[in-house]
Amino acid sequence: MSGRTEGGAKERKLRTLAVLSLLAAFVIFLLSLPARAAPIDDQFQAWLQTDLWPEAKAKGISRKTFDAAFIGVKPNLKLPDLVMPGEKPTTPEKQHQAEFGPPANYFAEKIIRAVTAGGRTRESANARVLGLIEKRYGVPGEIVLAIWGRETGFGAAKMPYDAFEVLGTKAFMSTKKDFFRTEVLAALEIVERRLAPVNAMKSSWAGALGQPQFMPTSFLKHAVDFDGDGRPDIWNSTPDVLASIANYLVHHGWVRGRGWGFEVTVPAKVSCSLEGPDQGKKIADWAAMGIARAGGKPFPAGELKAEGFLLMPAGRSGPAFIVTPNFYVLKEYNTSDLYALFIGHAADRIARGDAGFAGAWGPVGDFHRSDIAALQRALEATGYDVGSADGLPGFKTRRSIGSWQAKNGKPATCFPDASLVAQLK
Repeated sequence: MSGRTEGGAKERKLRTLAVLSLLAAFVIFLLSLPARAAPIDDQFQAWLQTDLWPEAKAKGISRKTFDAAFIGVKPNLKLPDLVMPGEKPTTPEKQHQAEFGPPANYFAEKIIRAVTAGGRTRESANARVLGLIEKRYGVPGEIVLAIWGRETGFGAAKMPYDAFEVLGTKAFMSTKKDFFRTEVLAALEIVERRLAPVNAMKSSWAGALGQPQFMPTSFLKHAVDFDGDGRPDIWNSTPDVLASIANYLVHHGWVRGRGWGFEVTVPAKVSCSLEGPDQGKKIADWAAMGIARAGGKPFPAGELKAEGFLLMPAGRSGPAFIVTPNFYVLKEYNTSDLYALFIGHAADRIARGDAGFAGAWGPVGDFHRSDIAALQRALEATGYDVGSADGLPGFKTRRSIGSWQAKNGKPATCFPDASLVAQLK
């Protein structure tokens, strides 16, 4: 009996020692793990107070303004193009803007007509103001109206986001943190200078403000008081909205007296790789190469000696254009060829009626950004200048595709297609 008892005690002791050894090993394992990151909300608040606030203070922002702007604000993790702390940015697979999709969708007739019909109505209602704006800035009223209509449906679109939530989140954790840091500091300056109260600072998902959709730095540079009430109000004053748009274009180089461009036909002998703002020619020289205006009209005599640029936003699968420097001024408003073309085309239709493009958009452009980025990297690896591997088929990517196709014995289309993406990525 006593022998069995002594044996059982010894066994229990061994089991206890084994359990303690396992617990000790587990504790050592836990201690070897990196400390858990603080919750993202806490990281954001710490960043606000220890990183952003000192710079804001140095730029003249008061503590009162800073606290009012960020009271109750948390990072909005539903916004696009964010990078979680500790992670590396990647090319997004999907698009977040209409400009990144198929051109045919972007120029859907119902979308264009909403802008052109609304523009004609407002052209009549605001004729005096538009006349004064065109006299002062040299920007046609139809251009200003087209931008106003495209950006916010002539002010009807609601801005559902708190600008400081958007700009703060993106300055803290987006793929373009430096850009948005500058913008959130500019937004604080707007409030500090009493150009707008905190509760009026509503924005798009990208942090753009008011009816013209100005980023805060653009507001500070280009917004004007055109109604004479003492402050530029791009939220509620139609004269200020329209004049601010025109002022923006002038500051980016709008050439008084020139339009934006002409739809043209491009013969097969003219390479689509001649596209781009760095390959300009006199319009007379383009005409001598066989490029003609769509519909048979001659180019205006006053334009023949001026510089123009070939634009083929869908390569050989869509309409082609000879554009003026003013086209690239429109592109400063939104860095997309399709956007600038939409504005120019809508302005023409506001002025002259609802006539669409002579050329048709082919079924192109329905790719993930990650696919295009892979194609761009492949072209870069063989020496082509695609601008950047950002997943967007801009003019450098389009003409690089055309040059690669011609070099490899393929018809030059100057736009990615499924077989090309598969072959090069």
